[in-house]
Amino acid sequence: MNAHAWKALPLLCTLGVAPAMATELVYSPVNPSFGGNPLNGTYLLNNATAQDRHKDPDLRSSASSQSPLERFTSQLESRLLSQVLTDIKDGNSGTLSTDQFIVNIVDDSGNLTVQITDRGTGEISEISVNGFNQP
Repeated sequence: MNAHAWKALPLLCTLGVAPAMATELVYSPVNPSFGGNPLNGTYLLNNATAQDRHKDPDLRSSASSQSPLERFTSQLESRLLSQVLTDIKDGNSGTLSTDQFIVNIVDDSGNLTVQITDRGTGEISEISVNGFNQP
């Protein structure tokens, strides 16, 4: 290269470079646990649950482990117990017997007593509520 070419090289290098535009980088978290929008929480949890391929072997879902007859029996027992408790408002006492428990409910002038007997162990639990059904 001759001497004139060396002098022109810095000028050519500076002309060939376009001006650079830069902006500030701002981090905004997505996860609400780290300061992100709280409305993202449900979306992120649902995505994580959908991708989860690992199941806890110790976790037993009662709905999946029960037969249809067992589910029906459980729902019927729950409904009957609810009905017995509803009848207490009208001054009626009641007893509900299942395979596992005997539930005896007595309303004695506003003192409600619920006695639960475990048929397997014979253990008795008693719940007392004073001032029940007072106007």
